[in-house]
Amino acid sequence: MSKGFAGHGITAGRTSRRRILRLAGGALTMMALGAGLTGCEDELATGGAGSTPPPRTASPEDGKGTEDGKAPAPLWTKSTSAQTYGDNDELVAVDGVVIASGDPLAALDGATGAERWSLPGGAVPGAPLLLGAGGSTLYLASGKYDGNVIGYAPASGKETWRSHLGKEYRQPRPVAVDGTQVYVIAEILEADGSSRTNVIAALNSSTGKLAWKEQRDLGTEQNGVHAAVQGRYLVYTDFKKNLTVRDTATGKQVWTQKTTKTSYGPFVVHQDLVIVPQGQRLQAFALSDGSEKWSVEAEQFTTFREPTILDDVLYIADSGRTLRAVEPRTGKKVWQSTALEDAGAQVPRQFVRVGSTLYGATDLDKQGGVHAIDAKTGALRWTFNDESGDFHSWLVATDGKHVFALHGKKLHALPG
Repeated sequence: MSKGFAGHGITAGRTSRRRILRLAGGALTMMALGAGLTGCEDELATGGAGSTPPPRTASPEDGKGTEDGKAPAPLWTKSTSAQTYGDNDELVAVDGVVIASGDPLAALDGATGAERWSLPGGAVPGAPLLLGAGGSTLYLASGKYDGNVIGYAPASGKETWRSHLGKEYRQPRPVAVDGTQVYVIAEILEADGSSRTNVIAALNSSTGKLAWKEQRDLGTEQNGVHAAVQGRYLVYTDFKKNLTVRDTATGKQVWTQKTTKTSYGPFVVHQDLVIVPQGQRLQAFALSDGSEKWSVEAEQFTTFREPTILDDVLYIADSGRTLRAVEPRTGKKVWQSTALEDAGAQVPRQFVRVGSTLYGATDLDKQGGVHAIDAKTGALRWTFNDESGDFHSWLVATDGKHVFALHGKKLHALPG
């Protein structure tokens, strides 16, 4: 499992270009394939919406699949109110519950799938489910669009914290959190109700009071921001090809630079480095001054997908279906696998790890779903797909015991 939350990029804002392309592409695929895709899960085959399908065989442990090499049967499957756009921060598992972004925002028991609590209008579509240090607080932009940022106890759904940036700002959305502050981005309102600029601010996670705020440059957008915190540095990227680092104590800009490619997905931070996929290159920059420390290149005409750091190893796939494990401090290869290409499997874009198994979630594809991969070699063990044909991307999360796989409205609990 990951050692903390700082290495995960967070998305804020409304539907991004990347999300729109994914949704549009999925819709076109559905239209093209027609009857070749199943529009919804067969209720008779599964026993009805929200039921647990009968297991094919006993589910083995440690992600090794069944004796015939197939994916283990889900422990449970539930229909949810999920409203997701394919970002990693729209599904979280913490404190014995699993929560998918939606309305109402519902927390399901990780072991049984039973509903623990529900919050009508709790999540703004496209805004992240942001977990504080240790997972003690779930921070959300207010679903009432009243300018509040609210913290909830994940296990109970009870409100534990609330902050309001000010009436002159529109709908602040949390983008990152550390042990003392919640970082938000909001539109600055003009007299006529329009907005041409935005602000980044820090809110005290104990009192809710404003710690600092800084206006961002004209032309920057409040949408499509991915952010992470590492020590005294707040790091974020946006659709304008900006990679920016600010001081968490003052909000002052430490440095900013243009990236070579637009970053549509999360990046990672590790120790004193920020690591960003830039098309064919994966680049690591020093947090202190932005100098490049190492880079890795994919094969010609291939591009890197989103990286994840788990147990001090960086995992990343590319569009050529090569999967890599990289030492994040140096960029040196731990292993490189062509198992996905050999199997004709879809490329994963989000990873979690339980024990010796790496679980990777893919976009829409008949050969996609959730891949179980040997974390030590990159060998593909099995792929779980609900065969629903839903055009939404797969999302995964883990509580260390189970792997939760969300696909559209269906949430599956797989044995870890």
